[in-house]
Amino acid sequence: MKRVIYHVDVNSAFLSWEAVYRLHHLGGRLDLREIPSAVGGDQEKRHGIILAKSIPAKRYKVRTGEPVADAKRKCPGLVLVPPNYELYNRSSRALLRILSEYTDQIEQFSIDEAFMDMTGCTEDPAGTAEKLREQVERELGFTVNIGVSCNRLLAKMASDFKKPNRVHTLWPGEIGEKMWELPVRDLFYVGHASERKLKNLGICTIGQLARTPDAVLYAHMKSHGLLIKDYANGIDESPVVTSPPPNKGYGNSLTTPRDVTDRGLAKLYLLSLAETVSARLRADGAMIRVVEVSIRDYDLRFFHHQRTMATPTDLTMEIYGEACRCLEELWTGVPLRHLGIHTTGVTRTLERQLGFFDAVDYDKYRRAEEAVDSLRKRYGQDIIKRGSFLAPQGKAHPFVDHMGGGISREKRRPDYSREMIL
Repeated sequence: MKRVIYHVDVNSAFLSWEAVYRLHHLGGRLDLREIPSAVGGDQEKRHGIILAKSIPAKRYKVRTGEPVADAKRKCPGLVLVPPNYELYNRSSRALLRILSEYTDQIEQFSIDEAFMDMTGCTEDPAGTAEKLREQVERELGFTVNIGVSCNRLLAKMASDFKKPNRVHTLWPGEIGEKMWELPVRDLFYVGHASERKLKNLGICTIGQLARTPDAVLYAHMKSHGLLIKDYANGIDESPVVTSPPPNKGYGNSLTTPRDVTDRGLAKLYLLSLAETVSARLRADGAMIRVVEVSIRDYDLRFFHHQRTMATPTDLTMEIYGEACRCLEELWTGVPLRHLGIHTTGVTRTLERQLGFFDAVDYDKYRRAEEAVDSLRKRYGQDIIKRGSFLAPQGKAHPFVDHMGGGISREKRRPDYSREMIL
């Protein structure tokens, strides 16, 4: 039986979802997709990068990932809207519901991409893909590109052909015509470093890579060179994985609105990060042994330090305590602009053996934190706060001032007046 794989990719996802929301749920008349516009972070909080841009903005060479300030210099009339991650999650789930009408073999590759194993589900792969594309636009209001082939690699390559709102095939017999003339940087798994090495070898197109002797690639790029040569020839045996593998680590990080030099303030940031990390651990029924703190200073230099705990945990204060010790051993006091907590050594055996000097009543504290998790899930993150984050009456708390009134980058209490029903 001929294998059939789709790769479904939402066109300018964040911007498209915001445009549809404004048109169909807020009664707006301006379609962000038809003007120079972008979704971008808050410059005042130093999250000021472009997350998605419209096709008209692309004509001004506005690029995803570049600073908002640079994008506005290129396009002074650029309409900028803030990100709305709850909206994006709802839109992504709505897309997956439609995809599930066609097959149960779906791998969500990212919030706006999915692979579908359509083997045995259609006798007309391109025609069924057109039907799916039209259904998404008709029912959800946004558009997708769909790549159709016999494996994940070629399907993904095909979905990146001309956009928006199109279906493209890339069967093995079409590789020479449709893929080999493309720049080598367009090939999946070829990053900037690989592109430089290939160009130094005189390899500028995917076709040239496909015909390069194995010995040459291995001598300069080891096994990665052989892998991308297989990709250049359309060889990929990876399956569509419907169940994601368990997390091997949990983490969260933030960029501070202003440089931080006060240790107490830095530790409050760590406490807010420890809360979100520990909540994710409890939600997944996991515990960790290793806590790592990462910092980036005012000069964008990156440092990290980790500690291994004697007993695995999913408790906020235990993770926070280890994070504070890491910070003390790592930080010299140089002004900071970014902090992160990352955890590894994951175990899903929730039976905890207490050490001889372990005075923590683990079950008691875990029940308390689970109660807080439940309240926040139902009513929003700000329904209950630690006293550490509250200022004395009549005084401004420096942490709240830094965070713009909040305690973490996690989503706040939902605005039910803006609910999007999909």
